[in-house]
Amino acid sequence: MQPNRSIPAATVVPVLIYPDVRAAVDWLDAAFGFVERVRIGDGHRAQLKVGNGAVIVAAEHNDHHPPRPGETSHSIMVRIDDAHAHCEQARRHGARITTEPTDFPYGERQYTAEDLAGHHWTFTQTLEDIAPEEWGGTTVTTD
Repeated sequence: MQPNRSIPAATVVPVLIYPDVRAAVDWLDAAFGFVERVRIGDGHRAQLKVGNGAVIVAAEHNDHHPPRPGETSHSIMVRIDDAHAHCEQARRHGARITTEPTDFPYGERQYTAEDLAGHHWTFTQTLEDIAPEEWGGTTVTTD
Protein backbone atom coordinates (compact mmCIF):
# COMPACT_ATOMS: atom_id res chain seq x y z
CA MET A 1 0.00 0.00 0.00
CA GLN A 2 1.38 3.39 -0.96
CA PRO A 3 1.94 5.71 2.03
CA ASN A 4 0.28 9.12 2.22
CA ARG A 5 0.97 11.54 5.10
CA SER A 6 -2.52 13.01 4.67
CA ILE A 7 -4.31 9.84 5.84
CA PRO A 8 -3.69 7.43 8.72
CA ALA A 9 -1.51 4.42 7.87
CA ALA A 10 -3.91 1.94 9.53
CA THR A 11 -5.81 -0.38 7.17
CA VAL A 12 -9.16 0.18 8.90
CA VAL A 13 -9.96 3.68 10.17
CA PRO A 14 -13.29 4.30 11.94
CA VAL A 15 -14.83 7.74 11.41
CA LEU A 16 -16.82 8.77 14.47
CA ILE A 17 -19.21 11.71 14.61
CA TYR A 18 -19.11 14.17 17.53
CA PRO A 19 -21.08 17.37 18.18
CA ASP A 20 -17.81 19.22 18.99
CA VAL A 21 -14.66 17.92 17.29
CA ARG A 22 -12.19 19.98 19.36
CA ALA A 23 -13.80 18.93 22.66
CA ALA A 24 -13.80 15.30 21.49
CA VAL A 25 -10.09 15.42 20.54
CA ASP A 26 -9.17 16.92 23.93
CA TRP A 27 -11.29 14.39 25.79
CA LEU A 28 -10.08 11.34 23.82
CA ASP A 29 -6.50 12.44 24.49
CA ALA A 30 -7.04 12.95 28.24
CA ALA A 31 -9.33 9.99 28.90
CA PHE A 32 -8.04 7.34 26.50
CA GLY A 33 -4.52 8.54 25.63
CA PHE A 34 -5.10 9.15 21.91
CA VAL A 35 -2.82 11.59 20.10
CA GLU A 36 -3.97 14.07 17.45
CA ARG A 37 -1.93 13.70 14.25
CA VAL A 38 -3.77 15.89 11.69
CA ARG A 39 -6.28 18.72 12.17
CA ILE A 40 -8.61 19.58 9.28
CA GLY A 41 -10.20 23.00 9.70
CA ASP A 42 -11.04 24.50 13.06
CA GLY A 43 -13.71 21.99 13.98
CA HIS A 44 -14.35 19.91 10.87
CA ARG A 45 -12.22 16.77 11.39
CA ALA A 46 -9.19 15.41 13.16
CA GLN A 47 -7.10 12.28 12.74
CA LEU A 48 -6.00 10.62 15.97
CA LYS A 49 -3.56 7.80 16.49
CA VAL A 50 -3.50 5.11 19.12
CA GLY A 51 -0.73 2.54 18.96
CA ASN A 52 -0.56 1.45 15.32
CA GLY A 53 -4.25 2.24 14.81
CA ALA A 54 -6.20 5.38 14.04
CA VAL A 55 -9.59 7.00 14.31
CA ILE A 56 -11.05 10.06 12.61
CA VAL A 57 -13.23 12.43 14.61
CA ALA A 58 -15.72 14.25 12.37
CA ALA A 59 -18.23 17.03 12.96
CA GLU A 60 -21.93 16.40 13.12
CA HIS A 61 -23.66 17.46 9.89
CA ASN A 62 -26.71 16.62 7.75
CA ASP A 63 -27.50 12.95 8.44
CA HIS A 64 -24.25 12.24 10.34
CA HIS A 65 -24.90 12.23 14.10
CA PRO A 66 -23.38 10.67 17.21
CA PRO A 67 -25.33 7.78 18.77
CA ARG A 68 -28.61 8.67 20.45
CA PRO A 69 -28.86 8.01 24.20
CA GLY A 70 -29.53 4.34 24.92
CA GLU A 71 -28.55 3.32 21.39
CA THR A 72 -25.50 1.29 20.37
CA SER A 73 -24.78 1.00 16.67
CA HIS A 74 -21.10 0.08 16.93
CA SER A 75 -18.20 -0.54 19.28
CA ILE A 76 -14.49 0.07 18.75
CA MET A 77 -11.88 -2.25 20.27
CA VAL A 78 -8.44 -0.91 21.18
CA ARG A 79 -5.51 -2.98 22.45
CA ILE A 80 -3.73 -1.55 25.49
CA ASP A 81 -1.04 -2.64 27.96
CA ASP A 82 -2.82 -2.21 31.33
CA ALA A 83 -6.62 -2.41 31.50
CA HIS A 84 -6.90 -1.45 35.17
CA ALA A 85 -4.76 1.71 34.88
CA HIS A 86 -6.39 2.69 31.57
CA CYS A 87 -9.87 2.22 33.05
CA GLU A 88 -9.04 4.44 36.02
CA GLN A 89 -7.68 7.17 33.71
CA ALA A 90 -10.85 7.03 31.62
CA ARG A 91 -13.03 7.12 34.74
CA ARG A 92 -11.15 10.18 36.09
CA HIS A 93 -11.99 12.01 32.85
CA GLY A 94 -15.69 11.18 32.99
CA ALA A 95 -15.96 8.06 30.84
CA ARG A 96 -18.97 6.00 31.80
CA ILE A 97 -17.55 2.56 32.54
CA THR A 98 -20.17 0.05 31.43
CA THR A 99 -18.08 -3.07 32.19
CA GLU A 100 -15.25 -3.12 34.71
CA PRO A 101 -11.95 -4.84 33.76
CA THR A 102 -12.74 -8.55 33.46
CA ASP A 103 -10.50 -11.51 32.62
CA PHE A 104 -11.80 -13.79 29.86
CA PRO A 105 -10.89 -17.41 29.02
CA TYR A 106 -9.52 -16.32 25.63
CA GLY A 107 -6.57 -14.61 27.35
CA GLU A 108 -7.78 -11.00 27.43
CA ARG A 109 -8.65 -8.57 30.22
CA GLN A 110 -11.24 -6.11 28.89
CA TYR A 111 -13.35 -3.20 30.03
CA THR A 112 -15.97 -1.20 28.18
CA ALA A 113 -16.60 2.54 28.34
CA GLU A 114 -18.93 5.08 26.80
CA ASP A 115 -17.36 8.38 25.73
CA LEU A 116 -18.72 11.92 25.96
CA ALA A 117 -20.76 11.52 22.74
CA GLY A 118 -22.10 8.01 23.45
CA HIS A 119 -19.62 5.95 21.40
CA HIS A 120 -18.80 2.57 22.94
CA TRP A 121 -15.17 1.48 23.36
CA THR A 122 -13.75 -1.85 24.49
CA PHE A 123 -10.16 -1.74 25.71
CA THR A 124 -8.34 -5.07 25.78
CA GLN A 125 -5.12 -6.18 27.47
CA THR A 126 -3.57 -9.48 26.39
CA LEU A 127 -2.78 -11.69 29.38
CA GLU A 128 -1.61 -14.76 27.47
CA ASP A 129 -1.60 -16.35 24.02
CA ILE A 130 -4.38 -18.94 23.90
CA ALA A 131 -5.42 -20.97 20.86
CA PRO A 132 -9.07 -20.27 19.93
CA GLU A 133 -9.82 -23.99 20.13
CA GLU A 134 -9.01 -23.91 23.89
CA TRP A 135 -12.04 -21.71 24.63
CA GLY A 136 -14.47 -22.87 21.93
CA GLY A 137 -13.38 -20.82 18.91
CA THR A 138 -12.20 -22.14 15.56
CA THR A 139 -9.08 -21.00 13.73
CA VAL A 140 -10.09 -20.42 10.10
CA THR A 141 -6.88 -18.88 8.77
CA THR A 142 -3.54 -17.90 10.23
CA ASP A 143 -1.96 -14.47 9.83
